[in-house]
Amino acid sequence: MFDREESVSNVLIKDMADALVHRGPDDDGFYVLGQIGLGFRRLSIIDLSGGHQPLSNEDGTIWIVFNGEIYNYLALRRELMAKGHDFKTKSDTEVIVHLYEEYGADCVHHLRGMFAFAIWDAQERSLFLARDRVGIKPLYYYANKRFLAFGSEIKAILADSAIPREVAPELIDRFLTYYYMPGGETLLRNLYKLEPGHTLLAKNGKFEIRRYWDLDFSRSDHRQSGRDMEEQLLCLLDETVQLHMISDVPVGFLLSGGLDSTALLSFAAQKTDKPISTFTIGFSSDGVVDERPYAKLAAERYGSKHFELSISQEDFATFLPGYVWHMEEPVCEPPAIALNYISKLASQHVKVLISGEGGDEAFGGYENYRNIFWFEHIKAAFGPLQRPVGTGMESLGKAANSRVLTKYGCRMSVPFADYYLGRTSSPFEFFPRERSRLYSEEMLRHINVEHSLGATRKYMSRTRDYNVLNKMLYIDTHSWLPDDLLVKADKMTMANSVELRVPLLDHKVLEFAARLPRNMKVRRGITKYLAKKALRGRVPEEILNRPKAGFPVPYRAWLRSGLQGWVNEILMDPRTLCRGYFQQRTVEELIQRNSSGSDYSKEIFSLVVLELWFRTFVDQSPATTLAEVCGPAIVAPAVKASYLSCVQ
Repeated sequence: MFDREESVSNVLIKDMADALVHRGPDDDGFYVLGQIGLGFRRLSIIDLSGGHQPLSNEDGTIWIVFNGEIYNYLALRRELMAKGHDFKTKSDTEVIVHLYEEYGADCVHHLRGMFAFAIWDAQERSLFLARDRVGIKPLYYYANKRFLAFGSEIKAILADSAIPREVAPELIDRFLTYYYMPGGETLLRNLYKLEPGHTLLAKNGKFEIRRYWDLDFSRSDHRQSGRDMEEQLLCLLDETVQLHMISDVPVGFLLSGGLDSTALLSFAAQKTDKPISTFTIGFSSDGVVDERPYAKLAAERYGSKHFELSISQEDFATFLPGYVWHMEEPVCEPPAIALNYISKLASQHVKVLISGEGGDEAFGGYENYRNIFWFEHIKAAFGPLQRPVGTGMESLGKAANSRVLTKYGCRMSVPFADYYLGRTSSPFEFFPRERSRLYSEEMLRHINVEHSLGATRKYMSRTRDYNVLNKMLYIDTHSWLPDDLLVKADKMTMANSVELRVPLLDHKVLEFAARLPRNMKVRRGITKYLAKKALRGRVPEEILNRPKAGFPVPYRAWLRSGLQGWVNEILMDPRTLCRGYFQQRTVEELIQRNSSGSDYSKEIFSLVVLELWFRTFVDQSPATTLAEVCGPAIVAPAVKASYLSCVQ
């Protein structure tokens, strides 16, 4: 915290740090002097004995608190020592301190890793905040004319009771447009996310936010042969896996049974003679793909010590309040609950997990990329008839009660930007007209549902010269990835004191992927074309060629069966209805249609998450203990696992 007018309270800084004890149960530390206060909770992974924070330079004029990992810190340390810098620890944290001494704010350009840090420069009387290039590590801040409070989680900032918990109606509409909070805003006024690839400098009563990195898709390299690209990719994957395995504590792998996590495991297995612990979760019924057989196949192939879990609808409901508490931002991401569940098991065996997150955004892995690419070509063929054809499809879709036909009719009628900016992982969205019916008259007086895409429209303006595929990749890397997937990845693992690493989001990998020609990403209907070609023979064919499953959770079936009464209880509760944002009859209609066979599960789940978020962070109910958020006491079950040793 940086207060321009008053001395910072030691007690407050300790309270803020204690709110993050799950992120760092191994150690704490504080630096409070006059108008600056830094607090720290540590999860010990590198330099177990010497990595205490806050950490300063030799004369105490520069202080840092840092969350994350700098994978090239050893090389940077050697360079800095050659320039005359002295080190008192072996930690990557101290490398950042000396980099800042050497390069100032430009130190971020030298870092390869995931990070969120704050540096207090006593000589300049300035506070410098920085977040990694793609947003792997979170960094929030609250700012007004007097002070700046910041933290790895919102809970740390809200430990200061002087910070108001005001919700803006337009931000509720934004959440229900995207099913997550895009860009730099949260649901609370004046409480922001420092966006990925950005720094913030607070000095002389002013804040300066600067973007220091961005992906550039305009420099596609068509000169190299396909074979050269394959070899480059394999070398990069080998390098990034080696860097991400640097640790002084055990490292495990989250194994989905998909291409990305399996490929990473294949490289890791070559770098150690000890069995690697792998973890996966699945579902035995309810109409979704069970990934456990594929994960087991990969574990057997690479000789890992394999653990697997299944999750039931009872587990799902039990973990939901904890999901809301730890996510802090309302995010409609049911698989996050399963990630929380498997991370709880993993924490009994490892402190670090490696995941395949980011491979789809880098190399074009989503079916959506192929489908929309061809859809845009079909649209172009209709020329000036696009709008009337789209209107006809919409009308037919409504008459047939087909939301898929309605959706594509709507997309036919509008520009690419208008429908893709609000894209979610679900093919069913709260269209503007549906949100208009959902909202109360009072809510509609404060918002315009047609203007809800502004949060991501800036990304489209940067892609003017890109082809449709690269537009999608750029937008997803800047919105969907950091504001949904990476929020889930960090918060659900750190909730269990486990650090998640994502080698495919190494900026060197992303920059290589951005330079690939379009047909090296999606070709002849094949997604991730180059990656699949390069990994053939290294990854089992059954995994290489299987359709993408997307970590499915059967919550749709559960919301129609055992959890339906529970949903009704939450959404029809007087506490929910009295908030005044929604029309009761429209909510009842959504629930009824969903139970009758139409798929409104995403919309319903988003409303449930939003209400639980209100109870937890605005009402400040006893739900902060995860006990009373839904009425009856909820106790997290002990996690039991089947253990499959695949080491011969």
